[in-house]
Amino acid sequence: MTQTSPVIPKAAVRGTASGVLFLSFFGAFWACLGFVSLEGWEIPWLLIIAILVSVALCVGGFSLRRAAGQLTDQVTAENAHYWKRAGRWFTIVFATQGIAIGVTSAICGATGHYELILPLTALIVGVHFLPLAPLFRVKSYYITGTLLCVLSVITLLTVPSKVTLHGQQILLWWVIVGFGSALILWTTGLSLLLAGRRLLRVYASARNR
Repeated sequence: MTQTSPVIPKAAVRGTASGVLFLSFFGAFWACLGFVSLEGWEIPWLLIIAILVSVALCVGGFSLRRAAGQLTDQVTAENAHYWKRAGRWFTIVFATQGIAIGVTSAICGATGHYELILPLTALIVGVHFLPLAPLFRVKSYYITGTLLCVLSVITLLTVPSKVTLHGQQILLWWVIVGFGSALILWTTGLSLLLAGRRLLRVYASARNR
C-alpha cells in the first residue's frame, strides 16, 4: 500500500507565520508603551528583553514562512471560498477595532482621562480576538482575548492609576497593561510558531515513511 503525504496547504502555514509576525510586532508595541510609561524609571534590561523576544519571534515567523515553500498550493474550492470570506470578515473586525479604539481615545482625551486609554484599548483588542478564534480556527485566540480583557478589567478595578516613587510619578495602569499585553501577545505568537512547526514535522515525517 502506498503511503501518501498529508496535504498541508502552503497558505495555512504561511498564514500561521503571518500571525506570528503580527503578534511579535504588536507585542513589541505594547512593551514600548509600558516602557515609556515608567517616566524616568526606565529600566534598560526591560527594553533589551522586549527587543530580543520580538526579534526571536520574527526570525521564527520568517523561518516558518520560508519552510512553507515545500508545501503544496493545492486547496479545495470550498476551502478557497472559506478563506476568502474569512479575509473579508477579518478586515471588518480589524476596522471595527480601529474605529472603537479611535473613538475611545478621543473621548478619554476630551474628558481629560488619558490614563484610561491604554486599559480600554487592551479591552477592545481582547474583544476583537474572540471572533478571530473561530474565523481563523485558532482556539488559542479565545484565551488571548480573554486574558487581555481580564488584565484590563482587573487593572482598572484593583490597581491605582498612578503611583509616586521618589518624587517621580508613574502611570501604573499603562505600565501593567503595556507589559502584560506584550507578554500575552508574545506567548500567543510562540504557540502559533510551535503549531506551525508541528505541521511541518507531520509533513516531513509522512514523506520519509
